[in-house]
Amino acid sequence: MMMPGVVGGPRVLLRRLREVMAGPGTAQERLDRIVRNIAANMVADVCSIYLLRAGRRLELFATEGLNPDSVHKATLKVGEGLVGTIADTATPLSLPDAQAHPKFAYLPETGEEIFHSLMGVPIIRAGRVVGVLVVQNRTMREYDEDEIDAMQTIAMVLAELIGQGDLVDPAELSETEARRREPYTYDGVGLAEGLALGVAVLHEPRVAVDRLIAEDPQVELNRLAVAMSSLRKRIDAMLDDQDVLAGEQRDIIEAYRMFAHDRGWREKIEEAIKSGLTAEAAVERVQMETRARMGSITDPYLRERLSDLEDLANRLLRHLAGKTETAAGDELPDEAILVARTMGPAELLDYDRTRLKAVVLEEGSPTSHVAIVARGLGIPLVGGCERVLERVEPGDMVVADGDTGQVIFRPTPEVAAAFTENLRIRTERRAEYAQYRNMPAVSKDGVAVKLYMNAGLTVDLPHLDETGADGIGLFRTELQFMVSATMPRLATQIELYANALAAAGERPLIFRTLDVGGDKVLPYMGAQREENPALGWRAIRLVLDRPALLRYQLRALLIAGAGKVLSIMFPMVADVAEFRQARQILEVERRRLERLGRPLPQAIRVGTMLEVPALAYQLPALLPLVDFISIGSNDLLQFFFAADRGNPKVAGRYDLLAPAALKLLRDICAACTAAGVPVSLCGEMAGRPLEAMTLIGLGFRSISMNAVSIGPVKAMLRGLDVGEFRAYIDRLIDGPDRTLRGKIESFARDHGVPI
Repeated sequence: MMMPGVVGGPRVLLRRLREVMAGPGTAQERLDRIVRNIAANMVADVCSIYLLRAGRRLELFATEGLNPDSVHKATLKVGEGLVGTIADTATPLSLPDAQAHPKFAYLPETGEEIFHSLMGVPIIRAGRVVGVLVVQNRTMREYDEDEIDAMQTIAMVLAELIGQGDLVDPAELSETEARRREPYTYDGVGLAEGLALGVAVLHEPRVAVDRLIAEDPQVELNRLAVAMSSLRKRIDAMLDDQDVLAGEQRDIIEAYRMFAHDRGWREKIEEAIKSGLTAEAAVERVQMETRARMGSITDPYLRERLSDLEDLANRLLRHLAGKTETAAGDELPDEAILVARTMGPAELLDYDRTRLKAVVLEEGSPTSHVAIVARGLGIPLVGGCERVLERVEPGDMVVADGDTGQVIFRPTPEVAAAFTENLRIRTERRAEYAQYRNMPAVSKDGVAVKLYMNAGLTVDLPHLDETGADGIGLFRTELQFMVSATMPRLATQIELYANALAAAGERPLIFRTLDVGGDKVLPYMGAQREENPALGWRAIRLVLDRPALLRYQLRALLIAGAGKVLSIMFPMVADVAEFRQARQILEVERRRLERLGRPLPQAIRVGTMLEVPALAYQLPALLPLVDFISIGSNDLLQFFFAADRGNPKVAGRYDLLAPAALKLLRDICAACTAAGVPVSLCGEMAGRPLEAMTLIGLGFRSISMNAVSIGPVKAMLRGLDVGEFRAYIDRLIDGPDRTLRGKIESFARDHGVPI
């Protein structure tokens, strides 16, 4: 049975609520009248308002339909019961039978046991939950989307009353000033490398929405149209700035422009205006919806797309308010560290990059657009600092380490001094590592090791010369696909691959074909819901099922590699038959270009990633078919130990230097070497001096890592006697130790190997 909805429509109810809020009486008396009005207009047996108090408690402040004696007595913790869940997730909840929900918590003093259906929405002010609005009915009823939308709009109006401070003192919800001034450390995620010490500047791009109810919806629709046009022109101007945007950064803003022209986004805002809201309130209303969706999405790519919409909404609000300048328009201090919940790439580009030293975000991922742009601009960025905006004040001193992901707010003088000294030492070390750039990667006893770098974006290519890397051992081609809103055109792919080959010159470069699927979702392919995406339909499995996608990419690689040595490897191969099938597709494309008279690569080398343990047991059949093998240590070892490296609860349950893992790597290396097939290892393991030292001791003579690791690993190698260390590790590897890390560290210290 459907509810009849809001009596008189949402515009009538909103006007009535505003009249009550502006009417006589205390704030409590007005709140009591408000719940009566909502209950009558929503045709609900119950309407209740819970407000947030100190200690993250939700207190029943007003009700129509529950026991009035429970007002100011009934409380729930944030996260407790259905009301607490709504506050904790900042997401609406609609249930025809609330008591059947596992989170239902019975409060006997309220008398709510006779009510079945429940619909609740968070009351949000300045981006934070300050309460919960709930309606209930005796019968089991389904609340439709229009009713939920109406309740969220009502909650926006209620937030205005709560914000006046007559019901709950705002200071009560804040930490004491003394507590707020204490040092605080976040262990976040480093998204763009680098170190910085500076003062906090809050991004704060949002415009306060004071006027909620529209006098004339048509006027508001016209204002929206003008603001939309202004916003789009501003984004177009960004794309015209050739000096700022290049490569993937340009692709990102192109995708951003597509969101600005998205008809569905604009129509949602227009619908909110037609319900009685001002243009600003309508944008904020749709923004709340976006935030609610973000909270329920785990896929990092989809979250990033919603983050772009959030950025656009903030910009649109500024255009509506006639304040087209952003927070970046303010005069930044010389050592500014920007702090924000999230940011779009366009907003980062607005800032004066000579003054901006680092960025700290509550959210963010390595493949997020803002992280890609930050890396390209050389700005350290740390993400994953939950609720950081609750801890920081403008002007606070901040230490940000994009290498480790650590952020320290208000460090003590001793910590600040220690960091400054650490920064000085790191600067000296980097200068020292730079001295190794043109030195050969050769050990003390004359063992040469090829040190390759990993890449995938245009901004990575200059690091080849800066670091003195021997080449690119892993070029991740999927990054270009992930930053584009549509499938990259053939010409676009050819340009990227040709630029990479030109940058490499005579140095080797290995292209890895598309490794998408799993947690790398392409917007134009559609997400596949899987129980375990890391072991699901991804990489070679996906493109073999959709061979046109692989053929398209291989065609671009073959054209870009004309006249050069082209090296291609396939990811996530679990069976020799998969490699045969992929290589056959490559041969089809090669013959096609040959028939068309197109110039071909001088030579084509074809290899495979070894990331699936099963493939390690097929080496006798595989080795005669491949020109090289590259071990992907990240996936191989998490599969080997059956422990997700991205899950903090289990990631520490295995050590990369455990004897079992080292035996597996040693045996693969030995088999490839005996067969005369070049073998390399790429992944995080190769970029840590201690682990790289161990790999060299196991027999690896080629490893690939992030550009920043080339210097430290080369310094380690030049201080190592490989023969002596290999004899040492051979004696240890069959022992009973759970890990060899401690003993390998002792060897390095005793023999003066810099790790």
